[in-house]
Amino acid sequence: MKNLYRVSFAIILLALLWLRDIRVMFIGVVLLWIISCKDIIKLNKRVVKSIFLFNMSITLGYVILSFFKDVPLVSFIVYINLKVYLLTYFVFWFFAKADVVDFFSFSKDLSYLLSISLSQIVSYKKTYEDFRLAYKARVIKKLRQREKGFIGRVFDFFLQKALKDAKERSLAMKARGFF
Repeated sequence: MKNLYRVSFAIILLALLWLRDIRVMFIGVVLLWIISCKDIIKLNKRVVKSIFLFNMSITLGYVILSFFKDVPLVSFIVYINLKVYLLTYFVFWFFAKADVVDFFSFSKDLSYLLSISLSQIVSYKKTYEDFRLAYKARVIKKLRQREKGFIGRVFDFFLQKALKDAKERSLAMKARGFF
């Protein structure tokens, strides 16, 4: 049964990657919305949050390119944004239904990398929540300058933590023969 999930996921993902017709992609989005009718709002929020910056940068880059060169603008922008949305929505929907750890259990290396990633996500989420609660408890009146300074310090902390953690994990993985 596990292999059926893996194979079906791979086949559907490849089929979605292969799609070139905007109408078929739109039908795929509508089908996914119908399948996930009770989770549609939650999934849409997650999808839009995760792809917004990517899609905006690609769209703006293509608009700038089309300004200097004579290339079709609207069809490509609709195509690329719809394709990214469709793929992301499918992956989020699939892994909301399937167990991620079980899905990657066929490979020892992938399971190890997944456990490292998940532990790091949990650690960062806990640290962020601690920062948020500490800020809420210590600041009575939110002033814009203090808030910006706080956000800057938290961003700097997470950047330094990410660099340090990446170095440690890289060394640990090298010691276990991953590279």
